[in-house]
Amino acid sequence: MSTNNKNNRREFLKMSALTGGGLLLGFSWFGADAKAPAVVDKAGVAGTGAFNSYLSISTDGTITILSPNPELGQNIMTSFPMIVAEELDADWTKVKVIQAPLDTKNFDRQVTGGSGAVPHSWKLLRNAGATARHMLIQAAAQRWNVLPEECTANNGFVLHSKSSRKLSFGDLAEEASKIPAPTEIKLKDRKDFKLIGKEIKNVANKDIVTGKGLFGLDFYREGMLFAVLQRPPAFGTKIKSVDADAAKALPGIVDVVTFKNNVAVVGKSTWEVMKARKVLKIDYEKDGNIESSSDHDQLFKSLLETGTATVRRKDGDTEAAFKNADKTIKSEYQCPFLSHSPMEPMNFFAHVRADGVELVGPTQTPASAREATSKLLGIPEDKITLNITRLGGGFGRRLKTDYVTEAAELSNLIKAPVKVIWSREDDMTGGSYRPAVRYRFEAALDTSGNMIGYKLRGVGINSGNCTREDNFPSGAVDNLLIDTVEHVSPITTGAWRAPITNFLAFAEQAFLDEVAHAAGKDPVQFRLELLQKAKKAPVGEIKYDIDRMEGVIKLAVEKSGWGSKKGISQGFSVYFSHRSYVAQVCEVAMKSGKPVVKKIYAAADCGQVVNLSGARQQVRGGIVDGLGHAMFGKLSFKDGATEQKNFDTYRLIRMKEIPEIEPYFVDNGIDPTGLGEPALPPTGGAVANAIFAATGKRVKNQPFMEEPVFKSSNKAINKTKHSKLPTSSLEREKRS
Repeated sequence: MSTNNKNNRREFLKMSALTGGGLLLGFSWFGADAKAPAVVDKAGVAGTGAFNSYLSISTDGTITILSPNPELGQNIMTSFPMIVAEELDADWTKVKVIQAPLDTKNFDRQVTGGSGAVPHSWKLLRNAGATARHMLIQAAAQRWNVLPEECTANNGFVLHSKSSRKLSFGDLAEEASKIPAPTEIKLKDRKDFKLIGKEIKNVANKDIVTGKGLFGLDFYREGMLFAVLQRPPAFGTKIKSVDADAAKALPGIVDVVTFKNNVAVVGKSTWEVMKARKVLKIDYEKDGNIESSSDHDQLFKSLLETGTATVRRKDGDTEAAFKNADKTIKSEYQCPFLSHSPMEPMNFFAHVRADGVELVGPTQTPASAREATSKLLGIPEDKITLNITRLGGGFGRRLKTDYVTEAAELSNLIKAPVKVIWSREDDMTGGSYRPAVRYRFEAALDTSGNMIGYKLRGVGINSGNCTREDNFPSGAVDNLLIDTVEHVSPITTGAWRAPITNFLAFAEQAFLDEVAHAAGKDPVQFRLELLQKAKKAPVGEIKYDIDRMEGVIKLAVEKSGWGSKKGISQGFSVYFSHRSYVAQVCEVAMKSGKPVVKKIYAAADCGQVVNLSGARQQVRGGIVDGLGHAMFGKLSFKDGATEQKNFDTYRLIRMKEIPEIEPYFVDNGIDPTGLGEPALPPTGGAVANAIFAATGKRVKNQPFMEEPVFKSSNKAINKTKHSKLPTSSLEREKRS
């Protein structure tokens, strides 16, 4: 590690302690305030004895564990240290965790995205804890002059049962840290876990509720400037002229800088630069297509019929299957653009100096942000430090690095440290959005109600492939065709929580419900029959785990009492995304002639659950997110500009609209497979299918609240009935 990086880490740690919240503040799991460690060694680990890049132990027994991945509410700063502490056999009350800065030499994949943090780091973290435990046991054995095999570790102590002696980790820390790390290490058996799988409070709870947690917007450096940028108000336009005289004349304004397609107002406070931006006079001119949502609607219809499609998967002969079918079903589903709308808008601090660059702020991809800054400024990456604050949400928006490079470029231009801040309006009008998509589904049934043909065409905006062609029911249908058409738009789009599947899952699961009813079959039984066909006679390659999908289906059916309740209408959905499986049953009741979501049951198979409390919150949060955006979310465009610019016109779910959510987990003994996103995709389908069960009417476009079923006052039709699954099949698959 370079001397520059060492100094920046020490400065960052010192600064954090002075600001009261602390970017590298240690948190106690039981609420005791912790002081920032005074020393950071070459691997970035604080404490007396550094065992590896993840942990150190001080002589007073305090165990400090670094959490490398950005924390944006997915509970990673609790889950990661839990895994290390489990293998270490630590005393939980003496463990602290700090957010690690970007360090690609000592940490791998410092990314929050794709529900991949725990699956990727599971064994790395376990090895880190187990290695330290081994070294502590070796040190104790040497001091006692006994065999290491005679010693064990438990709750922060090394024990020698034959002589009834014990030493604390603190007593052994210094000498243990000097023992060579083993090349191979034995990990615990799952049956011996004491922390993993239990309910553990979020390590940052106290700081969050008391306002001490340091987010990007909270970061402050003495002498830094503030900046807001005026970006083009409409996509497909560029700056023609700028008159900044009135803005420059206002109090506190240091400079107004035009770069690329932005005009930056730089000053001494956020309030002053925001006021000055309002008096800028900027003229824009056309620079490419200028599109409206009405254009997209017509475009989707046209491209579904005439677009040049890219075949994603083709099994069998779909043309013959549809020609010979006893019955065919055809439906189209469409979703609008969505804003990410994290509660903390984009922001970042940058200080470009002659000897390097310092970056501080909330990012899901710190390594990519550093790389982009390096390329932009022509400065080697080893001359750039990046420290990560807590993220006030992200949902995929902070996977991008545009707001980081804006700050770096501006700092380089004005030769001063600067913090660029986006307003909520900036976030909605100049952000990156979930792309609008339209799908057409077709199914062919034989005389027995079996699906013998399946077709899906997706038309997406800037989405490349807007399907997941290898997901269920692929492999379960003899004749299948999935293809896509893409429209390239100047409107910037990007990953939005559970990319592609956040809407595709609703459309697929709602359509399968349509097909099941057309076949005269219970929707759950219909899916199980398809899965059995895929198991016994697979068609092409199958990339989902049939047993895991069946497991969550049967658990959800069991816990929800599928098809056995009176006075309530149920809808079912199941989906595989990001390596995990989630089945949901939504319950809807009619109120004043309109359907109201009352409860959602969820059965998840995400492999080993690390923190039961955090896992439940991930499932609940994903469902609330999926429900809220399916019901209300919509971002539309007129002449290249968003029509919704803040929460007064962009509808989010409200607290009173959140139903009871009951999560369950399949315990199948496999390693973790991720949970940040998989609970969101199935929600829209479960809700839509429950609405159909209650009203007899299909909702096919999002947001649901704009569909006729929510604008009429018809009483519940309730003519949908579900057959009960065989009791024996449930009993064979019972899971708690």
